[in-house]
Order: sequence, then structure tokens, then C-alpha cells
Amino acid sequence: MSTHHHAVEQDRGRAVISVLAAATLFGTTGTAQALGPPGSTPLGVGAARIAIGGVGLMVVLPYVGGHRRDAVALWRTRWGILAGLTTALYQVCFFGGVSRAGVALGTLVTIGSGPVFTGLLSWVLLRERPRSSWVLATSVCVVGLALLVGSGASSPDVDPVGLLLALASGFGYAVYTVAAKRLMNDGHRSDEVMAAAFGLGGLVLVPVLLTQPMSWLATPGGLAMALWLGLATTTLAYVLFGRGLRHLPAGPVTTLVLAEPVVATLLGVLVLGETLAPLGWLGAVLVLAGLGLQGSASALGRGQ
Repeated sequence: MSTHHHAVEQDRGRAVISVLAAATLFGTTGTAQALGPPGSTPLGVGAARIAIGGVGLMVVLPYVGGHRRDAVALWRTRWGILAGLTTALYQVCFFGGVSRAGVALGTLVTIGSGPVFTGLLSWVLLRERPRSSWVLATSVCVVGLALLVGSGASSPDVDPVGLLLALASGFGYAVYTVAAKRLMNDGHRSDEVMAAAFGLGGLVLVPVLLTQPMSWLATPGGLAMALWLGLATTTLAYVLFGRGLRHLPAGPVTTLVLAEPVVATLLGVLVLGETLAPLGWLGAVLVLAGLGLQGSASALGRGQ
């Protein structure tokens, strides 16, 4: 019994590390785009990222023990379709929200609402009842995120449509995560679930690619950026994310992903020469504290 318990704790510990590694890769997205070529649009970059990442996930499936046929078969299931459509939805709504509400507010609303929506949806749809440790860790992270993102932001008039799009992005991310978790609970491999979701999401976003200027993709810098965003921050990151989601409840996983803005901020300071106000540093510390709480609770099986 104790040996089994120890093995389960090890699986949870590795799952926490996998999700944090995925969040670290997610956090490089903004810096990669900032270093990319001129002429690219956020929507075009986002659509290219999902399309390349989806293809990458399908390509690597046999090498990680999965089967492409089983992944594609998920497109004929209700939860598989839902995961694929909401993968595309949260990407498009995020860029729409940021363009209308501003980067700071759009990012805060999207990333901050994701864990809350996921916790509620997983409670209703997956019967994963939230625990006090998750509520505390998520609250600390969201307060820290507000300080981190808002410390350097100006105060423009709030665009209600932009705000709704950012909320829709957070909701789409939550639905995708819960749908993926449901498929895993039904016995499907995490790698196949990720490949199915992003493969379908990439197909849905092909028309978006056709509406955007894509000449930047033919430049060495543009190709390098697209490959990094597609293969590293999507293919590799979502293999890691899926393996974490396999062993942890959906709510705590999305809370752990809040490491992303901390990584993005640190890269902005170290690589892009950006500055961060004292309140921003306090916010980063709070997010890290919340991540520590959630990580330890998840590893011990108390995450939700």
C-alpha cells in the first residue's frame, strides 16, 4: 500500500514538473514574436503557430507511443470536436481581445479567468470538486497576476467588446482543458488527445491564415519564429501539458500554467530590455508563491 502511494506521489510530482515546463515554453511566445520579422500580424502568427503545432503533434505521435488513426478518430466524438473547436476559439478570441482591450488588460482577463472557469467547469462536468488549497493558490496567483500585468499598464477606456473577447478566450481555454481531461478519463492517451485537439484546431484556423499577410513566413527570421512557436511552444509544450493533465485535475493544471506570465515578464526584462515596476516584482513573487502552494498540494494529492 505504501509503495503504491509512493508511486502515485511520484507520478503527481512528475506531472507538476511537466505542466511547469510547458508553462515555461508558453512564456517564450511573446519574446519570440517580439524578435520576429516586421509585417507579421498577431492573428496570422497565432494561426500559423496552431497549424504547425498541430502537424507537429501528429508527426511525433508514433514516436511517443500513440497512433494517428486513434487521434483522428476523436474528431468523430463529441468531446474531441469540442476540444478542437475551443482550441481554435481561445486563440482567435485572445488576439481579438488584446487588440481591442490592450495587451495588459486582455492578457490579465484571459489568463486570470482561465483557472476560474476551468475549476467551475471541471466541478460541474467532471465532478472534480474544488478544494480549499486550489482556491487559495489560485486567488494568490490571480492577485499576483493583476499586479504583474497591471503595474506597467496605462489606463485606457475599457472596451467592452475587447473584455468579452478576452473572457471568451479564457472560457475557450477552460472548455478545451476540461474536454481533453474528459477524453483522458475515458481512457484515451494524452498525446493522442493533444494531437486531435490541435490537429482539428489547426484545420479550423486555415481560413484565418488565408486572410492574413504571410510573406514574413518566407524570411529566415519568420520561418525560425514560426517553427519555434509551432514545434516548441505548441508541439513539445502540449505533449508536456497533456502528460501533466493525465495525472492531475483540470483546475490545478490551469493554475500551474500561470507560471507563463512570470516567464514572459522575466524574458522581457532580460532579453528585450523592458523594465518592471516594484509592484510588478511583488506580483511575480505572489504568483510564484501561489504556484508553490498549488504544486505542493497537487504533488500530495490535495490539489482539488
